[in-house]
Amino acid sequence: MNAIPPHIQVAQQQLSEALQRVEGRPVDLVATPWDEIEKSVVKLLGGPFRIERPEHQMAALGLAGAFGERLMREERAFWFLNRDSIEGANLGFEDALIMIAPFGAVADSLRQSKLPRLGEIEADIRRSLAQVRFQIQPGQGPVKLGPEDYQRLFDPGFLQFVVLDEARAKKTWDSKPGELVREVRDALNRTQPPLPPEAKQQFEGQILVALQRMDPDKTLGEQVEAAPRIAELMAHLFATVGGTGSAPEEFWQQLILPLLFIGAPTTFPPVDDEEREAFKQGVDALSLFVEVVPYTRSAPEEGFLGAFEIKDVQLPHPSFERVQGPRLIQIDRAKVTAMLADFDPKATREAIARFTSYMEGQSGGPGKENPIGAQMLDAAMDLLSDLKRSLETGTGLLCLRRLTEAEAASEPAVAVVRAALQGPRIILA
Repeated sequence: MNAIPPHIQVAQQQLSEALQRVEGRPVDLVATPWDEIEKSVVKLLGGPFRIERPEHQMAALGLAGAFGERLMREERAFWFLNRDSIEGANLGFEDALIMIAPFGAVADSLRQSKLPRLGEIEADIRRSLAQVRFQIQPGQGPVKLGPEDYQRLFDPGFLQFVVLDEARAKKTWDSKPGELVREVRDALNRTQPPLPPEAKQQFEGQILVALQRMDPDKTLGEQVEAAPRIAELMAHLFATVGGTGSAPEEFWQQLILPLLFIGAPTTFPPVDDEEREAFKQGVDALSLFVEVVPYTRSAPEEGFLGAFEIKDVQLPHPSFERVQGPRLIQIDRAKVTAMLADFDPKATREAIARFTSYMEGQSGGPGKENPIGAQMLDAAMDLLSDLKRSLETGTGLLCLRRLTEAEAASEPAVAVVRAALQGPRIILA
């Protein structure tokens, strides 16, 4: 996502037009000094900045676009998708791992009536990048980062269902950081199979260090806003008793969950010429199945992941009310259990096979072979089977974890540590 995201670009254009009406002349948001822009913005807003007002939010988003454009021109910054941020995207830099949320920086500056602070942030970034470039050894090519690298590290685009033992989760959030450090460090020395040295070092250097930086006299729940990702991970380590693997959010929303709403129909609706042609050209039957076949059970018109109403979603602990964008979300267990009640992987596969034959008849022959469809179907069936089995065999809170791609890749190591934490300890007499 090297270009400015469309919604930010629109806000930037609207702000530019609004400032021109206020000043009676064009205002160049990229070249004009920040102190001069601030005077024009004050006139436009008609008073102090109020984040709760939609028109003020739009002005801040437009300024965020201008701020990002300056960094793109001067320091080769780029936008990358980040679902954790209010604006849905953040800025990264190719020469060093530096992430900045332009909307947050702009909103903070406007609250303090100090928009020129953005210039100070630009200068700090410039110095940091210069230092990194200076440290590159002669003959050593610099490592260039791109939007995909940042998205893998920072965008929580993967989802995983987990079942949390409620008592263990509460005990974890009621524990003090020092207690958790001792438990995790002990588990790291007892993992079977032993963790690779680099994985163990990552746990100690990132997770344990983060816990040690917290207030030792307060519980984890009392200071969850200081390190929400750590609080969520601790609950996963100490309390998860079942769940699924992780997969991209789009895969859950556009394919896996729709399969539950569709069920295993025996008849199919008429298809049009566009759908016949898509099948001939190699679009897999599974994708067409979830697009063409109507749901047999009702789904919310607008809901979380297209499957859950707002009342079905809540926080697993009151302390997370203080967290902006929590990644551990409790889902109504009864709702999901009902959705999975008649799920049968064999019946679903047979229905898709019937639909494939139906499309062949409608299209005058078989479509182009597409192995991706078979792989997606296998993955979807595995995830749904894991979810159903977890709900049938374990009691507790059903939660949805949001993970970055990097976190999803490290989940096997997390599972090993979790097994050591929750398993019996061998005591030698």
